[in-house]
Amino acid sequence: MSSLTVVTDSGERAPLLCISSPELSHSHPRDGEIVSSSLDEIAVSKPTLSDPKQRLVSLDVFRGLTIALMILVDDAGKAFPSINHSPWFGVTLADFVMPFFLFIVGVSASLVFKKVSCKPQATKKVLLRTVKLFILGVVLQGGYFHGRNNLSYGVDIAKIRWMGVLQRISIGYLFASILEIWFANDYPVDSSKAFIRRYFFQALAGILIGLSYLILVYGLYVPDWFFEISSLNMESRSPVSGYGLSIQTVNCGVRGSLEPPCNVVGLIDRLLLGEKHLYQRPVYRRTKECSVNSPDYGPPPSNAPGWCLAPFDPEGILSSLMAAITCLVGLHFGHILVHVKDHLQRIIFWSVFSVFLTLAGYVLELAGVPLSKPLYTLSYMFITAGVSGLLLVVLYYIVDVKCFQKPMILFQWMGMNALILYALAACDLFSGALQGFYWYSPENNLVDITERFIQASFNSKKWGTLVFVMLEILFWGLVAGFLHAKKVYIKL
Repeated sequence: MSSLTVVTDSGERAPLLCISSPELSHSHPRDGEIVSSSLDEIAVSKPTLSDPKQRLVSLDVFRGLTIALMILVDDAGKAFPSINHSPWFGVTLADFVMPFFLFIVGVSASLVFKKVSCKPQATKKVLLRTVKLFILGVVLQGGYFHGRNNLSYGVDIAKIRWMGVLQRISIGYLFASILEIWFANDYPVDSSKAFIRRYFFQALAGILIGLSYLILVYGLYVPDWFFEISSLNMESRSPVSGYGLSIQTVNCGVRGSLEPPCNVVGLIDRLLLGEKHLYQRPVYRRTKECSVNSPDYGPPPSNAPGWCLAPFDPEGILSSLMAAITCLVGLHFGHILVHVKDHLQRIIFWSVFSVFLTLAGYVLELAGVPLSKPLYTLSYMFITAGVSGLLLVVLYYIVDVKCFQKPMILFQWMGMNALILYALAACDLFSGALQGFYWYSPENNLVDITERFIQASFNSKKWGTLVFVMLEILFWGLVAGFLHAKKVYIKL
């Protein structure tokens, strides 16, 4: 795997892409992003502002806000299950994190590749960045690092998890970048018709992927299957009848099911990746069928079905292809940013498009297509993409139009160094390292002692945890601010 690179303003660096845009070629290096190639080099022309090469600050804020949201739902979700990922159907606050990242991928790709004079070289760089991002994701989420509260590391290669957050982002990034490099016509955009003509093939690609997803999900036959209860599931065993068996059989024999045990998304992952390489603690363990504490984790009820212990990857292959369409939506939002120079017109176009997407998602839900983040259903894609667009509108108006940037400075800093914050905070590398130093007993470490102290101060484990997580976000915002002050940005 290629190593991370620390970039400073004084350091030399070879051009990442063969791009003729003068804004890109003269912009200062920024942070390593977890969502696309050279996102740090984005500079957007704004005729109403004094500096024509001013950076699109709202995109940094959006990215930093998403990192903060990820930390919040991951670490406070145990105390507030209602903000944690939905057990299967429905949408919660946590279910917007992934679409936000993917949406930012598309917006950024449209800016980075708006003028490409050397397509083969640009493609080579995109492929290299995709591979590095994918490998980093496997290292961080494949099982090698055991996370907070587990002072060990290492993974059995036969059971390593291949898919994950960064892997899905790399797929979306590859999809958006290749479409922008090779499938955008060179027609000048001077009207709505010309805009559609220029990006017609990109839209067509998105439609074809969406149709392929629907055909597979509703058309493929899912047979009965079985799985072996792994060591990762040992803590979930209970006196429930049948759970003492090491092999569990799941009865399916259906077509078009979107339920946890018998959907095509899981079928394809089991066939292509292998059951042992999937996520071993999927969210459906928090459904009413599988947990007495639903929507939180808990012991299974007495009549729990055997599939409650089955593996399922929430960032699987088929669902990741569907998720890539969110990148395409972001790509078109970026196209509006590139071709429409007036602030008000940008906001109007974005708002109309966002509202349309959101309403389309709700109509699909009413028509019988449920919202499901693990499956990345069509209704879920539309609604989350629409909300992503609306949030961009709000941030763009506040930060880039009205220039209220100081209240957002913490998120801006976090957005500038998103990759390192994701690895250290969201993947628990930093907290896990701190917990390696303890006093007599592993639970007597700085992280746990601090959290217990705050919980005792508030006389509430629930609200104390929330305050601890908010302080954690503040801490990482200040760390990002320190790195920014030193002009240090971590890149792949």
